[in-house]
Amino acid sequence: MKILNFGSLNLDYVYQVDHFVRPGETLSAASQSIKTGGKGLNQSIALTRAGADVWHAGRMGIGGETLVERLQKEGVHTEYTLPVPVLQGNAVIQVNAQGENCILLYGGSNQCITEKQIDETLRSFSPGDWLLMQNEVNLAGYLVDKAADRGLRIALNPSPFDSRLDGVDFGKLHWLLMNEIEAEQLTGEKGPEAAFASLHKHYPGLSVLITLGVKGSMGWRVLNGKAETCFQPALPVLAVDTTAAGDTYTGYFIAGIMEERSLKACMQRAARASAIAVTRLGAADSIPMKDEVDAGGSMQ
Repeated sequence: MKILNFGSLNLDYVYQVDHFVRPGETLSAASQSIKTGGKGLNQSIALTRAGADVWHAGRMGIGGETLVERLQKEGVHTEYTLPVPVLQGNAVIQVNAQGENCILLYGGSNQCITEKQIDETLRSFSPGDWLLMQNEVNLAGYLVDKAADRGLRIALNPSPFDSRLDGVDFGKLHWLLMNEIEAEQLTGEKGPEAAFASLHKHYPGLSVLITLGVKGSMGWRVLNGKAETCFQPALPVLAVDTTAAGDTYTGYFIAGIMEERSLKACMQRAARASAIAVTRLGAADSIPMKDEVDAGGSMQ
């Protein structure tokens, strides 16, 4: 069983700040670094570190060679990541003294996916294989339609939440993974239970995972119209950077689902991986290895 992650590649310009810059304010950063990132890249690395066999599809823009090299170093297959003469997608990330982050995203090369690229890539995947996708690349609706036609199992992380998701047929998805803010934006409902109820009413076959920050996460796996529910508390750690917490959770969770682990086991393992990640600086660099997560990890 293979998994295709059709996702973004970003150069992350990370600034350590005392507080997030306010309108009209000029703020000096304590430090600056350039990291490999993008939700697509982060989730591909999390998947492969969790033990999955991963193919990454996307666009490498000008300046993005190090991103593809990073994926290859991690063992991710990159033959479906194609070059394009456009500035590489990038993000400006502020990380405050509490480890919280705010992100300004520029799509660049990540918005250069074509229907031809999607069609040619999907030919190499078969019914029962998985597609993971986010909302940092274009043509999400087309990708879902074509993947469903080929019988792939589809998991979507609808981040960032914007109008491009209007073209996605959520009825063709198997898993929807998002945070509580995105769940409210998508459904108009406050609280994870109400958000799931709304989604289940419209898409009765859709399984849902909602992360709740320091409160933990809730999951609903739907089989034969019935939803199994699980709550996973967050593990108490001293967070220094939450940038890749959600991506780490997503990668480890989907890897567990592919291994046919129980919903509870998938969520526990993903929570442990995410807890380790937030104790470290950076995005991809903070994602723990499988052995570390399964052994308990070195959490502060």
